[in-house]
Amino acid sequence: MTPDRVPGECIPIASVPNFRDLGGWPTSDGRQVRYGVLYRSTELDGLAGTDMVAFSALGIRTVYDLRTQVERTSQPDRLPKGTEHIVVDVYKDSTDAAPAQLVSLMSDPKAAQEVLGCGKAFALFESGYREIVSLPSAHTGYHRLYSDLLDSKHRPALFHCTGGKDRTGWAAAAILMLLGVPGDLIMKEYLLTNAQLLPAVKPALDRFKALGGDPDLLRPVVGVAPEYLDAALDEMRKEFGTIEGYFAKGLGIDRDAQNALRTVLLEEA
Repeated sequence: MTPDRVPGECIPIASVPNFRDLGGWPTSDGRQVRYGVLYRSTELDGLAGTDMVAFSALGIRTVYDLRTQVERTSQPDRLPKGTEHIVVDVYKDSTDAAPAQLVSLMSDPKAAQEVLGCGKAFALFESGYREIVSLPSAHTGYHRLYSDLLDSKHRPALFHCTGGKDRTGWAAAAILMLLGVPGDLIMKEYLLTNAQLLPAVKPALDRFKALGGDPDLLRPVVGVAPEYLDAALDEMRKEFGTIEGYFAKGLGIDRDAQNALRTVLLEEA
């Protein structure tokens, strides 16, 4: 582990909550994920001023935007000059893309109760996570993200969706699994979103409460839960057997390319 660095620590840029380096996590064979190569975050529509300067200092060459066209149009990324922006719309083939759309319910307590009440939020998100693994558009998008990492001109790279938690959460979990990070640590990295994102959405929860809604109804929407990632993992195993099978058969990234990703993203601890 790099001295004075903790895997998963939040990068302190105020307009980009839930922003972290995927480096530092140990693997089962005694190595660790390399720092400064791959990052995850929320949308980047708020970058400006000192935040833009701090982001620029990271030297990120390529940003992979996992959002839908509606999301991108509503809140387009603001990036440093020269940073490559690549769209990889994971939910393009989805008929509902629930995790991408449920945020709109935060301004409508009555509709939120109808759609999310009685545990329905968990079912919607678990279904959405299965789509993240199985949709052809997801296969195309994640293929582009991971295969591009093999070309140094795209590194360092960052990937993000809106809250940086669902499409982004699976992107992080899948690559960490391929690299050999133990499952309990992958889940730990995934759940960091609840600590790093929820404080930033508290004002929205407060507004929802002021409108007469129950903020607890929205917590499954604005946060993450082990059940969500477990649903994606179950879908991956049912469809592809192993993470290597998912990369090979689902994403079209063969064994040689998988090993090349390990070379790029891992270092001796």
